[in-house]
Order: sequence, then structure tokens, then C-alpha cells
Amino acid sequence: MQKILSLLKNHNDWRENCVNLIASENVMSPFCEKYYISDLMHRYAEGLPFERYYQGLEYVDEMEDLTQEKFKKHFNANFVDIRPISGTSANMAVFSALAERGDSILSLGIQGGSHVSHEKAGAAGILGLKSFNLGFDGETMTIDLEKSEKKILEIKPKFIVIGGSVILFPQPIKELRKICDQVGAKIIYDAAHVFGLITAGFFQDPLEEGVDIITSSTHKTFPGPQGGIILGNIEEGLQKKIQDKVFPGVLSNHHLHCTPPLYFALEEMERFGKDYVSQILKNSKALAGQLNDLGFDILGKEKGFTESHQVVANVEKQGRGDFVAKKLEEANIILNKNIISGDSANPNKPKGIRLGVQEMTRYGMKEEEMKIIAELIKEVILDGKDIEIMKEKVAEFRKNFQEVKYCLNESELSS
Repeated sequence: MQKILSLLKNHNDWRENCVNLIASENVMSPFCEKYYISDLMHRYAEGLPFERYYQGLEYVDEMEDLTQEKFKKHFNANFVDIRPISGTSANMAVFSALAERGDSILSLGIQGGSHVSHEKAGAAGILGLKSFNLGFDGETMTIDLEKSEKKILEIKPKFIVIGGSVILFPQPIKELRKICDQVGAKIIYDAAHVFGLITAGFFQDPLEEGVDIITSSTHKTFPGPQGGIILGNIEEGLQKKIQDKVFPGVLSNHHLHCTPPLYFALEEMERFGKDYVSQILKNSKALAGQLNDLGFDILGKEKGFTESHQVVANVEKQGRGDFVAKKLEEANIILNKNIISGDSANPNKPKGIRLGVQEMTRYGMKEEEMKIIAELIKEVILDGKDIEIMKEKVAEFRKNFQEVKYCLNESELSS
């Protein structure tokens, strides 16, 4: 027991001294964390609100219903399901509702930034779907419409899925909608990474532009509890089919204790999201530009590097993504190696790294801090400075950024 307690303390202490640039992570506010822990952690709620298979859920049903209605109103959607416990389980439910084993689908492919759940190795493959890739331009980091149109018309997929794990710029949804309509294909937008940007109105609105269904996680640029969500403007029959795929298809019970903090996280984004996301975008631009000026090969240069929270670099010349990510971790800078366009198929030895600024932005960092972070990365990777010295330097820098910003506090309860 003491060993586990010791490891947990070591982890917490270490991460307070780190600059976290993992693009798929964020922190909840203390307000949300407080209401994350409750009796709901112990309860089961199979089925839909007010139509459960268990008793004892009078208040749970109302909380879940209120939260789903809040998301419907915010996103102008006629369908929301907050029961998926991850973005992947949301994808699995939607994929299985739209296609059957042996059907073909189109995604961006791992080298184009799709999530593994869109591919043969993940949920799509488990469901027996044949996954082919859309055209992707690795120079501009955007979808190649001409190549994609050819693929869609040739393969006639049940659906295409865009968005995913690496997304620097908005996708050409309106153009893809016209192409997909020719073959009756649905469009799924995996908004896991940019859900917070969309929520605050600083990225494209997928539903307004013609997407059928949004799937997402709820803990990246959207700073809620870890979980998944499905949104859409779809007919009742498909709504029911997706609901049945969530339960009893993909999961039994969902994580009830996530419901209150998910509601509060959306409230935070409605009140503070514009300031928060505006700063995220300023920070990602600043980090990308400074890294580029310092000698790193930052992708998306032709289009201004990024319009999301992410920055992607080709670090093949510096020893590949696996080496760079490990070296930076030793210096308390946390990011991940990442396959990029034109890379090999080996995810363990890719050319790229991926950085995200959303968590450090939530701790109050702005453009000047991004430039300092870029300099710290340069000192570790390009200058080869002593790791122990750099580790202390990073910890000293992080010391002044420990308080979560853009969030509710107890005084908000009366408003």
C-alpha cells in the first residue's frame, strides 16, 4: 500500500514541475474536480434517462437529461448522447450504427492525422469495416479534395470520418458534403481534439457546415472529465440506432460521476471559453513561430503553422520523434512522438512530434511563455545542454503557473 501511495505522490509532485504539451490532455478546474467525486461513482444506470433497467436513479436521470439538453442547445443539435466513456467508444457506437461488417469507409489514415479507432488496427477493424484513406496533402496538412473525390466516388463508402488526432486546420466539409451526397455517404467529424475550439466558436462548426454526426472526447481542448460524446442533427431512427449501439452495444453502465462536471465544464466554456480559446490559438501560433525561428521544421508553414491548439514538427534531423520526446521528458517537458505524412508505418519510430498548448494555457501561460518553452526545447534538443540543469530550469519556470484559470468558483453557484 505504501508503495502505491509513494508512487502517486511522486507522480503528482513531478507533474507539478513539468511543462505538459500532450495535445490530448487537459486539467479540470477545482470546481469541476470537487463535483467529480460523489455517490454517483458507485451507481449503475443502464439504458436511457427515465427508461432505466435499475432503480434508484431519480436524480441521476434528471442530471443526465439536463446535461444533454444543455449540449443540444449550445450546439444547435437535435441529438446528444453523453454516455460513451471515451471518444473511441463514441466512434464504435456510431460506426456500428452506420455500417455493417464488410462495408467500406474512408478516413484520413494515420499519416493524415486520423485516430487509430478509424483504422484497421482499432475500432473500425474490430467491427470488420474495410478502411481506406482519403487524399491528404502533407505540405499544407489539409485534405486533398481532388484525390478524395476520386476515392469517394470509386469506393462509395458507407461513411467518411474526418478530424482525429492531428488537426491543424479546418476541414473542407462543405465540399466533401457535395461529394458524399453523390454516393449517399454520411460524414462523421471526430472532434476529440478541437471540441473546445468548436464549443467557443473559434473553429469551424461541423454541424452547420454539413456533417451528420460529431463524435468527441470531453477532456482535450474541452476541459471536462475524461469521457465521450455524440452529437448530431439526424433522423429519429438513426438516433435510436445509435442509442442502442451505445447500450447495450458498446457499454453497460456509463460513468455517472462524470455528468455534473461535464455540465459545469460546458458552463465554464460558455462563460470563459472565448477568452480561453482565443489565448490557446495565440499561444499555438507563438510556439510554432518561435520553434520555427529557432531551427525546427514546423509543419503547416505555408498556412501559418496552425489554427488549432496543436503544433507538429518533423524532427528526423534531430534523431526522430521517439528520441526527441524521450529526451524532453527527461527535462520535464512532456509531449509525444507522432507519425506524420510521408512517415514509415512504424509508430514507435516516427519522424514527428506533436505539441499542444491547451493545458499550459489553462494554467495562465501566454505568448511570452510559449517563446520561453520553445527556447527550453531548443536548449535540450539542439544545444544539448545538461539534462539535470534543464530539468531544474523547467521546474523553476513552471513554479509560477500552478493555478487553473478560466473556471467557475463557489461564488458562481448563486448565479
